[in-house]
Amino acid sequence: MKWNPLRSVLCLGAHADDIEIGCGATLLELQQSQPDVKIDWVVFSSNPVRAAEAQSSFTEWVGERNRGELRIYSFEDTLFPVQRRELKERFQTISMGVSPDLIFTHRIEDAHQDHRLVAELTWNTFRDHSILEYEIAKYEGDLGKPNVYVPISEPNANRKLQGLMRLYPSQHEKPWYSTETFRALMSLRAIECRSSSGFAEAFYGRKITLSP
Repeated sequence: MKWNPLRSVLCLGAHADDIEIGCGATLLELQQSQPDVKIDWVVFSSNPVRAAEAQSSFTEWVGERNRGELRIYSFEDTLFPVQRRELKERFQTISMGVSPDLIFTHRIEDAHQDHRLVAELTWNTFRDHSILEYEIAKYEGDLGKPNVYVPISEPNANRKLQGLMRLYPSQHEKPWYSTETFRALMSLRAIECRSSSGFAEAFYGRKITLSP
């Protein structure tokens, strides 16, 4: 299947770099096939260092032609559940300013509490939208069986890998934050969808509405 023409895409990430890790290469592919698509980008947790990284990444990832908006909030990392009311209010504010054809968000079974709550609030808020949930490898070993795959060209896979390492230097001290980790997951998903390039990103399409 090919993408239908998309006018607007909304990307939601609990933390700076979540969006790029989960669907960064897909966004590169999408912009090549649909250069006029508008991409709005929301990061819910940040500090001054992470906010600066997110700003630089957004500018580079979507390019200067993009008409979308970057929103960076400062909810406290790892404590999203105790900030649920405020997060819900922020989601409502976001929803009044966008009308996306497609939303990328965290997986609702994600073991990280911040990721999981963002996914829950995405479904609570955007009830009539197409939503794809992306995946992020982590210590808890919570990867599932995705049902939506996007083959990724080798150049775009490399752009994702290089961008993650160059644009987020604050994360280099984390042992899992490596080119090898991100490449391995794209390689595994490529096997599952027989991507000829050897790279793919995978998503969870929980509910799909088809119009005849």
